[in-house]
Amino acid sequence: MLVKLVEVYVINFCNTKKFYQYQLNYINLKHLNLQTKTKKEQNKKKMAIPFKISAHHTTLTITTTTILVLCLVCAAEQSTIHRPIRPFKSVYAFGDSYTDTGNTRSDTGPSGFMFVSNLPYGRTFFRRPTNRYSDGRLVIDFVAQALSLRFLPPYLDPTADKSSGVNFAVAGSTAIVHSFFVKNNMTQNITPQSIRTELDWFDKLLLEGKGCRDSVTTPEECARVFNDALIWAGEIGANDYAYSFRSSVPTKTIRELAINSVTSFLEALLKKGAKYVVVQGLPPTGCLTLSMYLAPSDDRDSFGCVGSVNNQSYAHNSALKAKLRLFRKQFPKSTIVYADYYNAYLNVIKNAEKYGIKNLYGVCCGYGNGTYNFDYFHACGSPSSTSCGNPNEYVNWDGVHLTEAMYKAVADLFLNGTTYMQPPFSYLLSKKRKSG
Repeated sequence: MLVKLVEVYVINFCNTKKFYQYQLNYINLKHLNLQTKTKKEQNKKKMAIPFKISAHHTTLTITTTTILVLCLVCAAEQSTIHRPIRPFKSVYAFGDSYTDTGNTRSDTGPSGFMFVSNLPYGRTFFRRPTNRYSDGRLVIDFVAQALSLRFLPPYLDPTADKSSGVNFAVAGSTAIVHSFFVKNNMTQNITPQSIRTELDWFDKLLLEGKGCRDSVTTPEECARVFNDALIWAGEIGANDYAYSFRSSVPTKTIRELAINSVTSFLEALLKKGAKYVVVQGLPPTGCLTLSMYLAPSDDRDSFGCVGSVNNQSYAHNSALKAKLRLFRKQFPKSTIVYADYYNAYLNVIKNAEKYGIKNLYGVCCGYGNGTYNFDYFHACGSPSSTSCGNPNEYVNWDGVHLTEAMYKAVADLFLNGTTYMQPPFSYLLSKKRKSG
C-alpha cells in the first residue's frame, strides 16, 4: 500500500510545474534517503520537505534528494511513455519533383519551373522556400512524419544529417536515361538525372558509408541497411511523356522504355536485399493544369480532365503493376506495395468538398487569372506571378505540382486506408513488426 501511494505521488508530482523547479534546485544532490522514520528521527532531518504520506500509522519522509531521484525516474518514465514507436530507422526515397525535397534549386530545376527557391514556394508550412515544388509538405514528408522520422534531407546537401534516411529524388528527372532525349532532340529535358542516376547515388552511399555492395558479397552489411529501412519509390515517368510531347517517338515506345528502366531500378534494389518497398504509380496527369492548358477543350474525360493524357498514365500504371506482381513471386521475402496515386487523386476530386477543396483545375500560384490562372511564361515564383489567399482550397499549386493540402489528402489515403495501397500500408507495417 505504501509503495502504491508513492507511485501515485510520483505521477501527480511529475505532472506539476514543481517537478521542473525541484529538478533544477536539487540537481546536485547525490543520495537517496527514502525510508520510514519515527517522529523523533524525522525532526533531525533539516532538509525534509514539509509533507508526509501515511499508511497504517507508518510515515514516509521524502527528502529533497528523494525528490531529485523521483524527478529523474519520472523524466525517464515520461520519456519512455511519449517516445514514438519507429517501425523503421530510415527511409530512402526516389522519384521526381513530386518527391524532391531539395536536390534542385531555381537554377538547376526543370524548364518552366525555375523559381522554386523563391517565395511563395514553401509558404504554408515552412514559411520559406525549401526547394520543394509546392507551398508546403509533399507526400514523402507526411510519410516521414507518420513514421516519427525527420524530414528526409536531399542527397546533394553535404551538411545534412542522413542518419534516418536520404531523399534521392530529382525534379525533372526521368525513368529513361537522359541521353535518349538528347539523341531524339527532345530539348525540353534539361535535367541530366534519371532514376539510374538516383540509383548510382544510392549505391555510392551504401558502399562508402555502410559497406553494402549486394546481398551476395556483403550480406551482413546489406542486411543492417535494409532490415530497418523503407524504400519509397515515388512516381517517376511523367516527365518522360511530357518531354516527348509532339515528338516523333510513339507513346508506346516511351512507356516500354520507361517501364523497363523502373523495373531495372527496382530489381537492383531487391537484389541488394530491400525488404520493404513502396512503389508509387503515376497520378492522373491529365488533371494537371498544364495538360488542360495545352489540350483542346474537346479532349476531356468524365472527370473534366484531359482524357488522352489520363489514358496514357493509366496504361503506364497497368504495366507497372504487372511487373510488381512478377517481383512478388521472384522476391517472396520482400514486401512490395503499390501506391495507387491515380485513383487516390481521383477520389479527392470526387470528394473535394470533404477535403475543403474548391478549385480542382486552376492554380493557386500563377498569372493572368482566366480559367486556370496559368501562363507558362509567367511561372509561379517569378516577379509577375501572384498566389491565392488560401492554397488549401486548391489541388494544383503551380500548374504541374500540387498543394500541400492535396499531398496530405493523398498521403492520408495511402497510409491510413485499405484501398489505395496494395497491399495496405498496415500490412507492410505488420510484416515489419513480426520480423522484429
